[in-house]
Amino acid sequence: MELLITKDGSHTLHSPQFNEIYHSRHGAIQESKHVFIAQGLEYALTAFDSQELNIFEVGFGTGLNALLTMLHADKRYLKLHYETIELYPLSIETIKQLNYTTQLGFEFCYGPYHTLHLCRWGETHTVTPQMSFKKLQLSLQQASLPENHFHLIYFDAFAPQHQPEMWTVEVFEKMYKSLCTGGVLVTYCSKSAVQRNMRSAGFEIEKLQGPPGKREMIRAHKK
Repeated sequence: MELLITKDGSHTLHSPQFNEIYHSRHGAIQESKHVFIAQGLEYALTAFDSQELNIFEVGFGTGLNALLTMLHADKRYLKLHYETIELYPLSIETIKQLNYTTQLGFEFCYGPYHTLHLCRWGETHTVTPQMSFKKLQLSLQQASLPENHFHLIYFDAFAPQHQPEMWTVEVFEKMYKSLCTGGVLVTYCSKSAVQRNMRSAGFEIEKLQGPPGKREMIRAHKK
């Protein structure tokens, strides 16, 4: 893994296995805040008019999305139930190099952030009073997900050209079934083929302004 600095000062990683970076070079934290927190979490809280949500993340990776969600839950006194999947977990030695907690100004979260990576797979953990957390080391195709359960999905797999099996109609049908009515899926990717596959799975597509460096992102709705 190659450690890189993005334009907002936060780290990302380059994966030699997929020849892909984990976050935008224009700003790792900036991208995650825009796509997953502002357009995902904040939207879902308003749409469901609830302080309690079930969240599923595709692609745990560096844990940045989970960290930002955990901080948001603590700040807003939310009750979040967070599940994620990651077939290729990073080593704790790699995680210790990442500067997210210091860049965010929350050095006290250094321990809870590492807990996300160190806790046992397949078990539910209370990482903070506001957030329970469960991670699965399986492929998305292998995972058995509850139907009509999640309010929000963070879809953060590597880009289609590097991980095409993650962006198929079959995958989006699985995501659609796992969302409750009114639930949303947010992703940084807005490729036309991805939009077509989402629509074929039943989603209604909303194109939104993307984070710096990207023209558009997608919020997909289960009506």
